[in-house]
Amino acid sequence: MKFAKPQTLKTIALLIEAEFKGKPHFEITGINEIHVVEEGDIVFVDHPKYYDKALNSKATTILINKEVRCPEGKSLLISENPFRDFNKITQHFKSFTKATSAIAKTAKIGKDTIIQPNVFIGNKVIIGNNCVIHPNVCLYDGVEIGNNVTIHAGSILGADAFYYKNRPVTGYDKLKSCGSVKIEDNVDIGALCTIDRGVTGLTLISEGTKLDNQVHVGHDTYIGKRCLIASQTGIAGCVIIEDDVTLWGQVGTNSGITIGKGAVIMGQTGVTKSVKGGKSYFGTPIAESREKLKELAGIRQLLKSKK
Repeated sequence: MKFAKPQTLKTIALLIEAEFKGKPHFEITGINEIHVVEEGDIVFVDHPKYYDKALNSKATTILINKEVRCPEGKSLLISENPFRDFNKITQHFKSFTKATSAIAKTAKIGKDTIIQPNVFIGNKVIIGNNCVIHPNVCLYDGVEIGNNVTIHAGSILGADAFYYKNRPVTGYDKLKSCGSVKIEDNVDIGALCTIDRGVTGLTLISEGTKLDNQVHVGHDTYIGKRCLIASQTGIAGCVIIEDDVTLWGQVGTNSGITIGKGAVIMGQTGVTKSVKGGKSYFGTPIAESREKLKELAGIRQLLKSKK
């Protein structure tokens, strides 16, 4: 998420009541998660396992819970609870705005687009030309829809990321979502699909991709062009699905993986790791189809030999 205008290190430190290392007027232009940070961003880190990754990332301000040496050309915000203070920044710069109508006055709807009854369209939503939005679709604030897009009944775009931190005594703390969803041109979204917004960036579905009914797409996931995703598939957060991928029914994925261009994932497969493009896969744990068939045939032969 980018701020409407640049902030200073001292301003952010005062906002979250944290110590800082660096020049007071050091410029900060936004906040982002580690996988999408850019120069000018704040990134937070609260676990020793990820200190080096955060300090060496593209982020130029690191919100951290330990006194460390400040990398050259960067700044630090020292906090006992970076997770909490990252939420403070999110809420300050992108607080929740209550809806006052079914279609927000700030929404922009393109030419020849059809909005069916009982659709909710939030603040600053953009919908392109020649779209059809069917009944009971919900488009949360900031969702962007391209041209020639169809969204079937009951689908929800822009719900919060499923992102929590377990506190031993108080339970789960939620990381506030301030990202959005972008749907490019010529995309079809089936009925009862759910597409979560990014934590700080975008969840993207690219041009020409088609989703069947009851598909879930997690936060910050990028789905490429001309993909086919069948019913009841569940895609976790921060997944990259390259162009021309097919996911058949009831596929499930781990977070943070990549599915290569042109891959075909057979029904009920658990995609537990990244896989290369141009091949067919099935099973849990996932394997290339031919290898999996050989493996299953070998097991059958072994069982026969023991009878």
